[in-house]
Amino acid sequence: MIRLGAKWRSSILFRVITTTFLLSVILISLVGSVLFIQISNGIIREKTTGSVSEAQSLIAYAQGQVDATLYLPSLKLPVVIQKIIHSNDLTVATTPREIVLIGAPVPHEINMKFNGASSGVQIASIPQSLRTKVRKTGLTQWVRKPITYADGHSVDAIIVGQSIEIPPSSPYELYYVFLLTEQQTIIDFIGQLLLLAAFLLVLVVGAISWYVIRQAISPVRDAAEIAEQLTAGDLDRRMKVNGQDEMARLAISFNEMAVSMQQQISRLENLSRLQQRFVSDVSHELRTPLTTIRMASEVIGDSKEKMEPAVARSVELLQSQIARFEALLTDLLEVSRFDAAASILEVKEVDLKSLVLLAIDQMQVSDAGQIRIDFPAEPVSASVDPRRIERIMRNLISNAIDHSEGKTIEITIRQSENDLAISVRDYGIGFSERESQRLFDRFWRADPSRSRLRGGTGLGLSIALEDVKLHQGTLKAWGVPGKGANFVVTVPKLPGIPLEGEPIKVNPADEPSTSFFEFDEDDI
Repeated sequence: MIRLGAKWRSSILFRVITTTFLLSVILISLVGSVLFIQISNGIIREKTTGSVSEAQSLIAYAQGQVDATLYLPSLKLPVVIQKIIHSNDLTVATTPREIVLIGAPVPHEINMKFNGASSGVQIASIPQSLRTKVRKTGLTQWVRKPITYADGHSVDAIIVGQSIEIPPSSPYELYYVFLLTEQQTIIDFIGQLLLLAAFLLVLVVGAISWYVIRQAISPVRDAAEIAEQLTAGDLDRRMKVNGQDEMARLAISFNEMAVSMQQQISRLENLSRLQQRFVSDVSHELRTPLTTIRMASEVIGDSKEKMEPAVARSVELLQSQIARFEALLTDLLEVSRFDAAASILEVKEVDLKSLVLLAIDQMQVSDAGQIRIDFPAEPVSASVDPRRIERIMRNLISNAIDHSEGKTIEITIRQSENDLAISVRDYGIGFSERESQRLFDRFWRADPSRSRLRGGTGLGLSIALEDVKLHQGTLKAWGVPGKGANFVVTVPKLPGIPLEGEPIKVNPADEPSTSFFEFDEDDI
């Protein structure tokens, strides 16, 4: 049933054929049932009319026979009655009927002298209701009921009866029982024919439906398969065009769309390669003049004690901006390596607690109490690239300091058997839903006009995300405006082992669930 349910959901052809088949079975069953009932009733009705007519003639003839015994001494009443009762013995094969003679009740007398029945029919098979009608009306009455033979088997029949008078004045009831064996055989045969016709009709309807619907569904199925292949990157796939109908026009339009999409993707790939090469070339080319400028600024800086205060301050600003420029070039070179898929991990067994503490020291936070740490007492070691993990922490801590507004920053480390997680939680300005969509975009800042303490390049979070991806980990973020943000890095302790859980949940325990702002790198 599960496989059929999956087939029902995934295949239009299967749904249409199944629905057509079921509706055909229901409709043909209804029509066949009505037709079978009408035919059966017609056969029985015709048999009933003929039986009543024939019985009336036979009862009249029997009455004449018994009456003749009064005038013809050669006719013995018992012999005549036996001939009447067993008159069908010689014609039972061609005239399937039985005869039953029953004495009508007479006061103070047992009227059963001539009771009898042909072929072992049980007299009790004649319904009492029919006998009552015969006695009361004196007219021909009939009913359809099964009769029972002495050996116990029953046969459906039409029982027709009427009162007769046996000399000298004994009232009797004479019943002719017309067996429906032949009619039932005909009805059964017709039922089998209708059943066979219904079965063949359902198969024909199903085959026609399958053929017709397949002609309409096949191009759509081909289009879906080719669309999946195009999505997978096989941009040379095209639909076959047959004829000039609607499906042919669909195939032509689909192919034109595929060609246009392939051209657009090619242009975008070329543009992307040009941009990556431009960034890489510019970054490399700028390093040489920047090195010269930095050396010159250092020479000038060595003499700033002899300069006027305004000039000395300008030299300090020059050196700080050169340092910032160098950091930007370093980040651009790292981004270009990410784009070119040239970045590799240099894995070493390191102590994560020491690595995080080193990153905190490098931040040179003015308020030593602003950052609080929550590390496990036991060692936290893992096989990671220490340079990249340290850079991830520097970027996250720097981002937290810039947006904490001087409030506390909490750094937490937790580990499980195969995973470890580091969270950086601040209680500053946070970020909104709109801002969350671009949080890891390159060079994007939530508020470009905002005064920033550390003057970042706008590439920190983007580079941190790429470093985490190289470790086959996740970087998740949570934030609420005015309540701060929480960034959680989760990586496996050994390279190549998939993550099994989340030692630290991205949603802080002291905050309500805000999955509206919660996302990870898969959403970017």
